[in-house]
Amino acid sequence: MARFAWFIPRLIEGSGGHRTMLEHARALEARGHHCHLYLEGSHADPGRGANLIEELFGYRFERVSFGWDNVAPADAAVATIWYSAAIVRNLPFDCARLYFVQDWEACFNPMGDAYLMAENSYLYGLTPITIGRWLTHELGARFKVPAYHFDFGANLDIYRPQPQTARENAVCFIYQPDKPRRCSRIGIEALGIVKHHMPDTRIYLYGSSPKEKGNIWFEHEHLGLLPLEACNALYNRCAVGLCLSSSNPSRIPFEMMAAGLPVVEMWRENTLYDFPESAIRLAHQTPECLAESILQLLSSPEQREAMGQAGSAYMADRPLGRETEQFCDAAEAVLAGRLPALGAVSRQYNRAPDTSQHYVGKLPEAIQQRLISPPNARVNSLPPTVRRVLGWGARKVRRMLDYR
Repeated sequence: MARFAWFIPRLIEGSGGHRTMLEHARALEARGHHCHLYLEGSHADPGRGANLIEELFGYRFERVSFGWDNVAPADAAVATIWYSAAIVRNLPFDCARLYFVQDWEACFNPMGDAYLMAENSYLYGLTPITIGRWLTHELGARFKVPAYHFDFGANLDIYRPQPQTARENAVCFIYQPDKPRRCSRIGIEALGIVKHHMPDTRIYLYGSSPKEKGNIWFEHEHLGLLPLEACNALYNRCAVGLCLSSSNPSRIPFEMMAAGLPVVEMWRENTLYDFPESAIRLAHQTPECLAESILQLLSSPEQREAMGQAGSAYMADRPLGRETEQFCDAAEAVLAGRLPALGAVSRQYNRAPDTSQHYVGKLPEAIQQRLISPPNARVNSLPPTVRRVLGWGARKVRRMLDYR
């Protein structure tokens, strides 16, 4: 059996990306391989890494170290974030060099050096294994880099329909304003339109701390970070799920579908390769279009029922075990010297996007203004002296935080 060295970025509580890395490392160990997890950062206590992983994610690994500068020889090394790709490329021993790709990470940065450096990581000669089909398509189309992929799955022991639970007239939204790729403002504005036209609709936000929610201008309930079982309960009592992701599909819509919840997402290139047409509505990325898709579903119990059944049937063939099996097969193929072929990946979603003309010009002026104003519009409207004082205060706070 082979020895795998994983390069894991700084652990973040509640991170789905970290959970996915750990789940797949655990799957390799279940096949008899040995995984050594190298965590970004440092710590005086050598046992702290294993304990921290168990505290945050519930997985127990015996071989965990802090730091990426003292790596024992291994048969395979796995980069998991763009700036670990060069570390894997430069390891001073022969090994299979893999790149576990979960997002087009360049999108996490403004267009510039960091954006291009993240894209450069795909050109270091590593063999990518991507979650979902779109990333494999992008690597081949943009850089002629062949990649393996595995399909999105869900833990069907957790995410499943609960027929005894009555569904509310409610929408749940994975709200993570600290992650720009989750498009929290577009989602909030879409839900504001929904709330304006259907005031009795309940809005549930979750996935981040309520302390960081910002100024949300309509009635809602913020549930914070939820345990996995509580997420499934939420998906079973809501009528529609909203999840937005601009850098790859999120795993969350697949878990929503497994629970029988109809989903609304954005119609973009990154969402057309992995979602089935029968269980999800992909709308143009404007708040108006997303809102109209949600409102249409809220008004159509028959369509929601059909989509919910289609989603749970689709995910019944995609348990988490199938996902990890595909990953392990790909990793073992690279170990054996079998590289992926460069070829086209077909789209699964071929419908046109949901569009909206219905609400253009028919919303209250205050809502229309919100839809077009930049985030700093309120500050820019203040007198110059006030803006300078606020800017000085913001810079001073940043310096204090940097000093700490």
